[in-house]
Amino acid sequence: MSDSRQRRGASAGHAHAMNRNFRFGVVGESIRSGAGLADTARRAEELGYDVLVLRDHFVAEPFGEQLAPMVALASAASVTSTLRLGTMVLANDYRHPVMLAKEAATLDHLSGGRFELGVGAGWLRDEYEAAGMPFDDAGVRVGRLEESLRILRSLLSGQKTTFAGDHYRVDGLTVFPTPERRPPLVVGAGSRRMLGIAGRHADTVGILPRARPDGTISDEITERLPDTIARKVEWVREAAGDRDVELSMMVTPAFGPDPRRTAAKVAVLRGWGTSAAELVLDMPSQFVGPPEHVAEQMLARRDRYGFSYYQVPDAMMEEFAPVVPLLT
Repeated sequence: MSDSRQRRGASAGHAHAMNRNFRFGVVGESIRSGAGLADTARRAEELGYDVLVLRDHFVAEPFGEQLAPMVALASAASVTSTLRLGTMVLANDYRHPVMLAKEAATLDHLSGGRFELGVGAGWLRDEYEAAGMPFDDAGVRVGRLEESLRILRSLLSGQKTTFAGDHYRVDGLTVFPTPERRPPLVVGAGSRRMLGIAGRHADTVGILPRARPDGTISDEITERLPDTIARKVEWVREAAGDRDVELSMMVTPAFGPDPRRTAAKVAVLRGWGTSAAELVLDMPSQFVGPPEHVAEQMLARRDRYGFSYYQVPDAMMEEFAPVVPLLT
């Protein structure tokens, strides 16, 4: 694609993003039982949330013990009717893409077309090592993810798929049941290469801090500053070209009557110091103040960056709920 066409596509993508309706998701990271899952799913639907998403971990750190996401989401589908269901995100190395396509197609069918498939390259070194899985260099894991996304997109679109890459080979396979509409693909990404892959292949891109080679997520304040986020968004748009890609982010808003004082508390809790309060106020991933102010921030950041889909932890599902009707 030429530079001029890329710029036109990026500009068009921003225009689409400014007109996108907001969506809100709940990250079910504290669910530990079937009853808790059903209660959270029903309550999220009652409160007007659009999506329930589950993480993909089989060690207790860093989010506590987790139910297996695909099985749990099938159960959540049976107790809801409008709530969409997603993974945020599956580690690609834990499942072969052909088997994952089969699971995704089945879950999409059982939920009446409400499934959203989130996939990432995998990042938690301790988890790989605990399971005896090789934690390959980032370049290898990311290369596998890109091939996997191409296979998933083809199979879930109902195509007879043949693929030969460095990591996977598929020879004339189709998936059953064939989705009436391909489930949206969601990719979480923080590095330039990953953001480019997400822009080319995903329907929704979650903008994240970058994963570090040691198997952790960067906590550097620079990863959260406006210029950094704007640059990451631009990398997605350049890669997406003329495709309209939804931008998302996981956030933990801090509510309080005074945005500035609340920002100072956030800065201290995050270990950035009180002097970082002004930075917190302008961070695209930080929302502080009363619900009306948070809604205003979200509108402004949709206009500036294009974010229209936010997920909050289930622990603050009730507290965040007043924001939802202000924007939907």
